[in-house]
Amino acid sequence: MAGQIWREYYVSIITLEQINYMVDKFQSIPAIIDQIQNQHYVYYILQSEDQSVGYLSVREEKGKLFLSKFYVAKEYRGHGYASQAMAFLVQYGKERGLSHIWLTVNRDNDSSIAVYQKKGFQIVREQVADIGNGYVMDDYIMEKEL
Repeated sequence: MAGQIWREYYVSIITLEQINYMVDKFQSIPAIIDQIQNQHYVYYILQSEDQSVGYLSVREEKGKLFLSKFYVAKEYRGHGYASQAMAFLVQYGKERGLSHIWLTVNRDNDSSIAVYQKKGFQIVREQVADIGNGYVMDDYIMEKEL
């Protein structure tokens, strides 16, 4: 699901070569297993009846909830799945006594930035991270107070 969503959505923002590199590095089965077993990430699959429509992953960090991945397949966008997932994340964070949800988003990803702002997130800073192979992630850090 990750490769399909990334290749469809991000091709207008970053190169296909970078997409392939990032999917392999961060979204492949070995990468996800490592994130769950060694980095304390929790993954959730978004479901519509018997169909997987997207996924997200989170990790608690320093009293906040880091939203690492949040993806909905193209044919299911605009049907309320992201809103339901966000409501789940807010409840998840509150139940654990966390103060904020935070995430990184590519600075050129205008549509996602607008959605996050509509959901109550604010841009708090910028971050450029070297991810290897000559690529960087040029992101905003966004937070939502719980």
